[in-house]
Amino acid sequence: MAEKERVSGDIEMEARQQPQEPVLPVHNPAAEKPAPQQAGLHPAVYVAAWISLSSSVILFNKYILDTMGFRYPIVLTTWHLGFATLMTQGLARFTTVLDSRKKVPMTGKIYLRAIVPIGVMFSLSLICGNVTYLYLSVSFIQMLKATTPVAVLIASWTMGVSPPNMKTLGNVSFIVLGVIIASYGEIKFVMVGFLFQLAGIAFEATRLVMVQKLLSSAEFKMDPLVSLYYFAPACAVMNGIVSLFVEIPHMSWSEVEKVGYFVLLLNALIAFALNVSVVFLIGRTSGLVMTLCGVLKDILLVVASMMIFRDPVSPLQFFGYSIALGGLVYYKLGADKIKEHMGSGQRAWADYGVRHPAARKLIVIGLVLVTIILLLGGVGSTDYGGNKLAGIVGGAAGPGTNH
Repeated sequence: MAEKERVSGDIEMEARQQPQEPVLPVHNPAAEKPAPQQAGLHPAVYVAAWISLSSSVILFNKYILDTMGFRYPIVLTTWHLGFATLMTQGLARFTTVLDSRKKVPMTGKIYLRAIVPIGVMFSLSLICGNVTYLYLSVSFIQMLKATTPVAVLIASWTMGVSPPNMKTLGNVSFIVLGVIIASYGEIKFVMVGFLFQLAGIAFEATRLVMVQKLLSSAEFKMDPLVSLYYFAPACAVMNGIVSLFVEIPHMSWSEVEKVGYFVLLLNALIAFALNVSVVFLIGRTSGLVMTLCGVLKDILLVVASMMIFRDPVSPLQFFGYSIALGGLVYYKLGADKIKEHMGSGQRAWADYGVRHPAARKLIVIGLVLVTIILLLGGVGSTDYGGNKLAGIVGGAAGPGTNH
C-alpha cells in the first residue's frame, strides 16, 4: 500500500528561508488539532477475506458437484452468473457502489463488439473449470492453474498485445517444468479432466488478454465489480442457452432439492462476495501483496483438499509444485525484487527472534511438524504399485474413477 507523503518538513524549511517580517496572527496555532484520520480496516483483513472467500468458492463447488452428486456444472455456473446479475443490478439502482460505471462510454454496438466476446471466453472458462471438479482433485487443479501466467503470456504474443521475448519465456519455463513434474506425480490422473482444465486455462488467458486490450484505453477503465455488472448478464444468457440443450434435459428437480435451496443460495452468495472482496483487495494492497497472497491461497487449498476430501498428494507432486510456485514468484516479481524483499524478511525475522526467541522456536518447530505430517500423509495415501498405473489408464475412460 502506498505510503502517505509528509510535506510538513519542507514547509518548515521554506519558512525558515523567508525573511522574518511581522505578521498579524490570523489563528491560534495552539488551538489547532490534527484532523482525525479516517478509520479503516487493516490490509490483512482484506487479504484474509479474499483468501477465505476464494478458497471457499472452490471447495464449495467441489463439494456440490462431486461429493453431493449434483453433476451439472453448467447449470451451477448459470446460477452463479444469474445471481451476480441480480445483485449488480440492485447495487447499481439502490447504492453508489457502481457509480463508476457511468464513466464508461458503453453503447449497444460497443457491448456487442467488446463485451460479448469477452463474456463468451468468461463463460467457457467457468464451464471448463467447473467440469474439471468432476474428474480431478482440488489440489491437482490448483497445481495446473499455476500455468495460467504462461498461457496469458502466449495469448498476448498471439494476439499482438506484446512482442515475443525469449528471456521471459525462459523465466516461465520453470513453471511449466514444475507442473509437468506435479502432473507425473498425480495419483488420480484423469485425462478428460486434465484436458478440460487446460481448455479452461486457455479460455481464461484469452479473456484476460482481451480485457487488457479493452482497458488499454483510459475511458474503459473498470474495476472488477463494474466488469461483472457488464459481463454477468451476457454470460448468464449464454450459459443458460447451453445448459438448456446439454444438462437440463437430463436433470430432475429432485436433484436440486437434494442439494437444498439454502446451500445453492449460500454458494452463489459466497461467489458474489468474492468479486466484492477483489475490489477492496486491489484498492488496499499492492501487486506484490496480491501475488504472494495468491501463492499462499494455492498452498492452503492444496492442504485443505488433502484434509477435507482426502485427496492424496505424493512427495513428487510437492517437489514439482514447489518449483512451479517458485517460478511463478520469480516471473511476477523479478530477481531484484525477490532479493530486496528476502533481505527485508530476513532482517525482520532476526529482529523478531531477538525480541521473542521462544515464539520463533515454536514457529519453526510447528512448520517442520506440519511439513512432515503433510509429506507422511501424501506418502501414506500413495499407491506406487500397479493400482496407480491402472488408475491412470482407466481414469482416461471417464468419471468412473473419480474420488
